Amino acid sequence: MSGIVIIGAGQAGSSLAIKLRSLDYTGAITLIGEEPYAPYQRPPLSKTYLLGEMALERLYLRPEELYRDQNIELRLGTQVTAIDPVAGMISLGAETVPYDQLALTTGSTPRLLPEAIGGRLKNVFAMRGLADVDAMRPAFERGGHVLIIGGGYIGLEAAAVAAKRGLKVTLVEMADRILQRVACAETSDYFRELHLSHGVTLLEGVGLTRLTGAEHVTGATLSNGTTLDIDFALVGVGIQPNTGLAETASLTLNNGIETNALGQTSGPNIWAAGDCASFPYKDGRIRLESVPNAIDQAEVVAANMLGAAKEYHATPWFWSDQYDVKLQISGLNQGFDKVVTRQGDGGRSHWYYKGGQLLAVDAMNDPRAYMVAKRLIEAGKTVDPTLVADPSSDLKSLLRG
Repeated sequence: MSGIVIIGAGQAGSSLAIKLRSLDYTGAITLIGEEPYAPYQRPPLSKTYLLGEMALERLYLRPEELYRDQNIELRLGTQVTAIDPVAGMISLGAETVPYDQLALTTGSTPRLLPEAIGGRLKNVFAMRGLADVDAMRPAFERGGHVLIIGGGYIGLEAAAVAAKRGLKVTLVEMADRILQRVACAETSDYFRELHLSHGVTLLEGVGLTRLTGAEHVTGATLSNGTTLDIDFALVGVGIQPNTGLAETASLTLNNGIETNALGQTSGPNIWAAGDCASFPYKDGRIRLESVPNAIDQAEVVAANMLGAAKEYHATPWFWSDQYDVKLQISGLNQGFDKVVTRQGDGGRSHWYYKGGQLLAVDAMNDPRAYMVAKRLIEAGKTVDPTLVADPSSDLKSLLRG
């Protein structure tokens, strides 16, 4: 027996391997990662780790000896070059490794700027992984002027770190407002004011024309004609699922690697989980980029690889830390037609509705509102928007109602 091979040693891959052992799987498990590091947390990279407030050792999901104790073979710094679904085999260059079952937890990769507009100049960074953050940390420590391209959560978190370090920060967002793709205007307004209050220059509806410099980036030209002198740039313009191996293996792709509700791909004995996988959700199909999804989906796939036949039902939730604000999100706001704002004790929350049904919530420094909304959303319940908007209404009574 060749056992189970997992390609991708991130949150999903590590969770899947450990879950297999907790379910009493005794066969061989091989966990393969391209990076030379044991599986580690990614969210702190753009926040506490970049600030120097988290040591490298605390980034690791589990001590490396735990994998040895669990008889999980870690093959790090190793690139899988091909999958042969017919033969049940993967290639690591000239080496081939057979498998009985294969799990793809290959994650995602940030989109980079084209070389033609200066995207390959030195001191142009992206939040891809630990090595990238280690490379950019000296730039944050030296100070100067940083240009951040992209007003999503990654860009805003990086702007917060840079501002806290005392850098001059300019952030450009091509869309009409920051967070336009993922949040309502009210949430965008909240975070715009937060960043402006910390001295960040936000330019919305403004794109990057090009970065300039000989070898190192020294300047930028924006779509409104403005030119800037900068010391480095950070790119946060979204991510794309890592589907290259799946594509070469002729697996079905659909906004990532397409799986059914069990996590099975179109290939025999091949599964997928985490950022790289799309799966059925309500009346459609989604792909979630979050730590909770990576863990939960991977653990369901582990059970199904052992015959559980359990469908994965996602309960989406996310978070973002910026300055002294913790944003907690529950649900998906797709298709919302109404937003209700609730003022809380020291915080605020925005509740999304569609046709009177509660879809999602953005809670800024309001953990109580977040927890109540999360329980309602996961139970498929709704609550009168008038009661939500009334700060004197008791949140627990909303749950009872």
